[in-house]
Amino acid sequence: MSNSHYPQQAYEGAYTQTYDPFDPHSAETVAYNRPYDRPFTDPYRPAHETRWGYEDRTPYGSHEPYAGHEPHGDQRPHDAPAPYTARPPHTHRALHEAPTLVVARDPAPTLVDLTPLPPPADPAPLPRQDRRGTRRRRARTPERGDGSVRRLLPRALVVAFLAGGTTAFVAKDKAVELSVDGARPRTLHTFADDVAGLLEEEGVRVGPHDVVAPGPDAELTSGDEVVVHYARPVRLTLDGRRHEVWTTAHTVEGALRQLGVRAEGAYLSASRSLPIGRAGLALDVRTERTVTVMADGRARTIRTNAATVRDAVEEAGVTLRGQDTLSVAPDSFPREGQTVTVLRITSSRETHDEAIPYEVRRTPDPTLFQGAEVVEQTGRPGLRRVTYALRTVNGVRQRPHRIGSEVVRAPRAQVVKVGTKPLPVSPAGADGLNWKALAACESGGRPNAVDPSGTYGGLYQFDARTWHALGGKGRPQDAPAAEQTYRAKKLYTRRGAAPWPHCGARLHN
Repeated sequence: MSNSHYPQQAYEGAYTQTYDPFDPHSAETVAYNRPYDRPFTDPYRPAHETRWGYEDRTPYGSHEPYAGHEPHGDQRPHDAPAPYTARPPHTHRALHEAPTLVVARDPAPTLVDLTPLPPPADPAPLPRQDRRGTRRRRARTPERGDGSVRRLLPRALVVAFLAGGTTAFVAKDKAVELSVDGARPRTLHTFADDVAGLLEEEGVRVGPHDVVAPGPDAELTSGDEVVVHYARPVRLTLDGRRHEVWTTAHTVEGALRQLGVRAEGAYLSASRSLPIGRAGLALDVRTERTVTVMADGRARTIRTNAATVRDAVEEAGVTLRGQDTLSVAPDSFPREGQTVTVLRITSSRETHDEAIPYEVRRTPDPTLFQGAEVVEQTGRPGLRRVTYALRTVNGVRQRPHRIGSEVVRAPRAQVVKVGTKPLPVSPAGADGLNWKALAACESGGRPNAVDPSGTYGGLYQFDARTWHALGGKGRPQDAPAAEQTYRAKKLYTRRGAAPWPHCGARLHN
């Protein structure tokens, strides 16, 4: 028997309902992508003809005559289902195993071999009484060979298009690892071309001081690792100097290491293990420095992280007493290699009496010749007491410093009368003056008196030049007393009492 009659003869007598043989190569099987052992519903048959799936069919060669078959004359209409005896479902995958089209999640779909298995052996001939029902079913079932191929072709093109798109989709996808601020790395799938695109996709915002490795402009490839470290502001006071710095470290110790600060032996205002938040912190660091302290004739060199020079001096074992001070400001910051000298200071007070000069008052007197001055009241100096502070620095006395004064006695002014009367025009006009008093003052009244130097001589102590200018001869001390008085009156008419500055006032006594 030829294979073309195999489907009809294989199912005749098995059911009264119309079924087509299962074709694994039909468009319905490929389009719906259903396995052979699942219930199958033919979309091209009425619902009452596809009531059961393929699982309810009886295997070849194991059917029995239909129990509810009626004689030919009493058969039901061909378009209504005939009564049947329900049979348990069977699994016929072993008999009708056939491959199908599988679309996997791989970059390119795989088409499995669709070659059908060889048909089974011809079944036994069916009874004649069932052949007419089989012919009716075949007449009602159209041939779909060419139609199935036409329906399969567009769907195959759609599958091919989707396969190409899947390949491009998978090619753009990249698997990268992202770690943000020390967090555990996360494996991400991204279509970003560079690091900046990846960070934007993940909502990671970075500032100008943050560190991104590799850089934001670096291209991404599958398997890359991207690390983001957020920067934290640190208001650092290092050895007395303030700095505004940024660090990506998470602890104080890490920040010091990153900033290159030598922390061995240094003073820290915060614990080394203190975490640094995104808001940052203020940190005071004082590193160890070498300072030399000179005190009491000794030099002491120490290593210290003191905040002030005064603290460093105390660490050196030197005590400041009383007015002791330092060569540098005690509250200044000690520098590396600095030398500080301790100044031992002692102080005392002294008082001194000082004279206060008196004032000279001059009053005109018309009774006196011009140039004549007469002291009416002798002046007297005053007395002032002044207090001085004395300071000794490291045994050396400093210049006294005046700190106060008081007046013990006030000065008394001297009053002098000054003549305004015109001088006489001849020696006779000077006869009324007290020439005896002037001679007593100048030479003690001795005509031959000579001063110790030998320059001045006579009653009125003339020098040789003035004596000769007045017409005298020889030396003045050798001339008679009357001649000396005449020459003195002549000099007075020319110059007044000026030639006798100390004794001239006696002329008016």
